[in-house]
Amino acid sequence: MYNSLEVLLDSLIRNRIEALYSDLLKNNTSYNQFSSDRNLYFKQLHELLPQDVHKTLFLYDDADLSVQTILEREIYLQGFKDALQLHNELNITSN
Repeated sequence: MYNSLEVLLDSLIRNRIEALYSDLLKNNTSYNQFSSDRNLYFKQLHELLPQDVHKTLFLYDDADLSVQTILEREIYLQGFKDALQLHNELNITSN
């Protein structure tokens, strides 16, 4: 059941995470500050590192963002699974 749940929810999860990011950008000053800091540090590293390391820096950044994306999706999906399990347990105990 869980694999089919993942397939069905994939688009929903992606859309929801995008909406959450949009809300963060509008309403969370801490998120915006850390995001700005991260971009500044990345730019500084890019400028300070030798040209032959730039590709490695971009590959690192890409891998880091990919890991973060997978983590976000898995956490969100686990929340659905936990909610279903809790719902089932509550139904069992109330019957």
